[in-house]
Amino acid sequence: MTFSIRRTIRALAAPDHRISCRRSLWNWTLSELDRRGGRRHEAGAFLLGQDVDGRAEVSQIVFYDELDPNAYRTGICILRGDSFAKLWARCRESGLKVVADVHTHGGAARQSESDRTNPMVARAGHVAVIVPDFAVAPIAHHRLGIYQYRGDHTWIDFSGVRAGFFYHGFWS
Repeated sequence: MTFSIRRTIRALAAPDHRISCRRSLWNWTLSELDRRGGRRHEAGAFLLGQDVDGRAEVSQIVFYDELDPNAYRTGICILRGDSFAKLWARCRESGLKVVADVHTHGGAARQSESDRTNPMVARAGHVAVIVPDFAVAPIAHHRLGIYQYRGDHTWIDFSGVRAGFFYHGFWS
């Protein structure tokens, strides 16, 4: 049995979380999304990690434009099929899995019709995080859009007051 004070305190601080990401990694991810989107178009990434004690811990980030240099060409995030082959190869090499995807919107972090009908990973349980204002800092956690895919183009909304689903605080 592995004991971790950090995990124990995190479980107390955010008892309902299902995904955690170190604060420094999350802040770096947001700054990269801001930079890659140029404050004028969407940018996105996959959060890779592993399950620890029934919860997903993010440890690596793969940005969409690393998989497809043209991912942002239209102003919204679009990945071609071969991008996913690269993503799955990266997962195999690292021994990690896709924990969630994250992308930016220019305004509020509401799921668009395109987001709703075209999940990046169309598997029940997949999580999509939407960051408002093209990820220009500061981004308050309660403003994130957090959606879990149920299948058949239906989602559960964990945004706002239920934001404990995704934890990136001090104890992550």
